[in-house]
Amino acid sequence: MKLSSGRVPDEPEINLVSLIDVVFCIIIFLVVTTTFDQRSALKLVLPTAQVNSQVDPGEPLVVVVDADGRYFVGNNEVLNRDVGSLKDAIMQVAGSDRERPVVVRGDARATYQSMMTVMDALGQVGFRKISMATTPEAKP
Repeated sequence: MKLSSGRVPDEPEINLVSLIDVVFCIIIFLVVTTTFDQRSALKLVLPTAQVNSQVDPGEPLVVVVDADGRYFVGNNEVLNRDVGSLKDAIMQVAGSDRERPVVVRGDARATYQSMMTVMDALGQVGFRKISMATTPEAKP
């Protein structure tokens, strides 16, 4: 004799809503904690040199000169190409710290005048620890 209660047995199912919430939280966490490489923003061809590099302690101030002669201080583009605008941008990013090392990343195709404008602006503002970024010379 078969005793039946008249109820249909429950079918097991997977609740996807909670899984989607967990995956969404993981994606948000990864996006927030990912570090971005700021050097990939501009495609520069750095000049070559045969000098051993020495790393200065501290976070350097980076000034970029691209092939068109545009200036970038930190991550900000300087709109005018004169010394006064460049000095104002450097002072705004650097603050009052004049002992901070400065790295000038100039494109190899940049004009000599644009590089001298950067060096002149840095000297007038009061920076003394200035270095030029290069790439190692290709060995045959």
